[in-house]
Amino acid sequence: MAGSIYVGVGGWTYEPWRGVFYPEDLPQKRELEFASRALTSIEINGTYYSTFKPASWAKWRDETPAGFVFAVKGSRYVTNRKQLATAGDSVAVFVNQGLAELGARLGPINWQLMDSKKFDPEDIEAFLKLLPREVKGLPLRHALEVRNPSFKDERFVDLARRYGVAIVYAHHDEFPEIDAETADFAYARLMRTEKKLKTGYKPAELDQWAERAKGWAQRGNAFVYFISGAKERAPGAAQALIERVGRPAS
Repeated sequence: MAGSIYVGVGGWTYEPWRGVFYPEDLPQKRELEFASRALTSIEINGTYYSTFKPASWAKWRDETPAGFVFAVKGSRYVTNRKQLATAGDSVAVFVNQGLAELGARLGPINWQLMDSKKFDPEDIEAFLKLLPREVKGLPLRHALEVRNPSFKDERFVDLARRYGVAIVYAHHDEFPEIDAETADFAYARLMRTEKKLKTGYKPAELDQWAERAKGWAQRGNAFVYFISGAKERAPGAAQALIERVGRPAS
């Protein structure tokens, strides 16, 4: 059975979205409420820079509708280091800050590595072993976003598959594009939106992404985010893709 396709953007606070995505008169405190009803998922990127109290996570949960899912970007204090194997304490701090408050709205965690981090089989495996499978009884799913060409290696794919971690598919000018089934879900970040296009990508390109997302959903749930590029166009791109793939059943 095919999984659901969740489509969204990175974060929900971005001034250039005012009047383009958000109504001009929408109070800022209602941006998440609005975005979570226009989109089907959001990747929380503030968690890359800092931790949040459980009350914040509970507030995000309560402002979003049933069926909406957050992805969570892993902390840079975990991933921005030469030896990922030393990140155990930081992983624990990150996971236990309040993620469990999201409940059913918690989607995968995206651990984004530095561009300079090269594939080291022993270090990568040690890191994958550190990733917990649950927090307070809530299952955790992990994705690894790699940005160095050295990761285009079958040994990396094999490791990710062994530990059930998704490899983030990156549509970017420089990052390696790895489309491999290594987990029971798929995760994609599309980073080539163009400012001159209201929907970020051309209609024919969005048609292709829709078909690709449906293919990813054969693995389980698929999470697709429009990130970077012409960021002001990300919500338009996400909404256009949602029109093509539909919304997950609540």
